[in-house]
Amino acid sequence: MPTSAFFTKKRDELVPAPHARGPWSPDMLHGRLLGGLAARALEERHAGPGLHFARLTVDLFRNSPMLPVTVETVLVRDGRRIRVADAVISTDQGVIAQARAVLLRRGEQPEGERSTVTPAWDEPPPSGPPPADGVGWKPPFDLWRVTEWGAPGPGRVWMRERFPLVDDEPLTPFVRAALAADFASPLSNVQAEGLRFINADYTMTLARLPEGELIGVESTGHVSAGGVAAGQVTMHDTTGPLGFCAVTAVANAVAMNG
Repeated sequence: MPTSAFFTKKRDELVPAPHARGPWSPDMLHGRLLGGLAARALEERHAGPGLHFARLTVDLFRNSPMLPVTVETVLVRDGRRIRVADAVISTDQGVIAQARAVLLRRGEQPEGERSTVTPAWDEPPPSGPPPADGVGWKPPFDLWRVTEWGAPGPGRVWMRERFPLVDDEPLTPFVRAALAADFASPLSNVQAEGLRFINADYTMTLARLPEGELIGVESTGHVSAGGVAAGQVTMHDTTGPLGFCAVTAVANAVAMNG
């Protein structure tokens, strides 16, 4: 069992550890980590007092082998109520991902009842360790499957990170949410025969940041045609819903079984 972070910082590069690989190939970086690295850099360089990270869009341009990565950011817009910043993630083979964060200024919450409100789900947090994984790729994070994998109807999981992202840095709530959000793709796109879509992006929207280490994800929609899929999930913590994540995905020739 690995005990180290997913990446080690060496000068301006982040060097992946063996457990940073993804489920599709043993020599492929996991896309969820690229979203986490983008969130980390954007928060570190562009956070501000009174500003909330309301949206993070991560575009996964290409599969990347297990190579050192660099993350560069740029401030796109800085207004009174909105700040926008981009991140570009590269290896020596070129750009592999890009992300955009939208920060909104917090203010007074409007009074009155909303016409549509996402309810808190009725899944209690896990009371023990996750069950032992089966054959195949082992998730390098704690995963409790509340519903059967690939069964009809909305899928539900609880997730908890086990390792730091970079060196011994504590995970911030925003980075923790960005890591969990990538699970929107397998959860919304899985079927009884396995996962036959691989996501090209994800967009996470947050009304608030998660509290605590546990994040719940519930699939709430899937449509697909001609080998292209769109899916969505609702994200929760132990106190209630906190936001959503939407993904687009393309059919993959080899199914991944969970």
